[in-house]
Amino acid sequence: MLLILLFSTVVAFFLGALLIRYIHLHEQFSADHDLSGVQKFHAKPVPRVGGVPVMAGLCAGCFLLKYSTGSLLPVLLLISSVPAFGAGLVEDLTKKVGPWPRLLATFVAGGVAFFLIEAGLSRVGIPWVDVLLQQWWLISLVLTVVAVGGVAHAVNIIDGYNGLSGVVAVFIFLAMAYVAFKVQDFELMGICFAMIGAVAGFLFWNFPRGLIFAGDGGAYLVGFMIAEISVLLVQRHVEVSPWFPLLCVIYPVFETVFSMYRRKFLQRRAIGYPDALHLHQVIYKRVVLWMVGSKDAAHLTQRNSLTSPYLWALSSFSVVPAMLFWNNTPVLIGFVLVFIASYIYLYRMIVRFRTPRWMLLRKSARP
Repeated sequence: MLLILLFSTVVAFFLGALLIRYIHLHEQFSADHDLSGVQKFHAKPVPRVGGVPVMAGLCAGCFLLKYSTGSLLPVLLLISSVPAFGAGLVEDLTKKVGPWPRLLATFVAGGVAFFLIEAGLSRVGIPWVDVLLQQWWLISLVLTVVAVGGVAHAVNIIDGYNGLSGVVAVFIFLAMAYVAFKVQDFELMGICFAMIGAVAGFLFWNFPRGLIFAGDGGAYLVGFMIAEISVLLVQRHVEVSPWFPLLCVIYPVFETVFSMYRRKFLQRRAIGYPDALHLHQVIYKRVVLWMVGSKDAAHLTQRNSLTSPYLWALSSFSVVPAMLFWNNTPVLIGFVLVFIASYIYLYRMIVRFRTPRWMLLRKSARP
């Protein structure tokens, strides 16, 4: 497992280095030149093809796992991820693929995995729903593709600041690797380590300097892999509670659900309408923005990177309990409810300019 981790890390690291070193050859297509959008918080054009080194690192780790175990699962999972990753990468290069086609592509990827590796939801911890899922494969298929697409899209939603979604993803994969170890599923454990290495190699260049972004390709790939490993863990091991993966991903998932509610019922806009009111953006504007000096590029990057640790801490409050109580459904449900209540409380406090004191740091002096 250590070799898989190292190999995927090295491949992602060096490919990321090459993309940054030779940016002049591809920035016309790969760089994010739009700095004025409501969800843009970087100081200069940055290549948003970080999904390429992540995919390369994942492929390296998965093929090494295939070579060492003989299992086809890693390769078939890679094949299944192509629609989600491909649609995101096309958007990164053309800026012309809307959110709905990308979401549809993740549905297709989830459907491919459903048939190719039999990755389908057969239980959710609600008895009557579990009966329907086990008796009617079409219901299982629909719920699976919606869940996979929803998680992938949710990870893309929180991919707004240097290191934010990448470190959250590493937390989640570590928790899943731990549970895979507990149930002796070394295939899934190896895939988790391949993803950890691939994301870690990319993060070296992304945080804190923001030299490359994951883009939609990277975010959808990471989200898809989180969702599929979740489905496979629950499907292959009855002792794993279906609420374990839900608690692992509750931060990005509830961020998405809350955003849909906010846009539809509070702003009276379409749920797909872009805004700058996600929790990470609110923290940036109400907490971090005033901490670091001027508006020059270095300070913009510094403020960008200072936002992520707040959300890492928030995510850890769901991932750690999920890892500790992975087979205890009632406790996991309780932590899901506690997280949701805490998220809403924190959001309300910040938007009302009543930020908790523990979140406030002394403003840096201007040089």
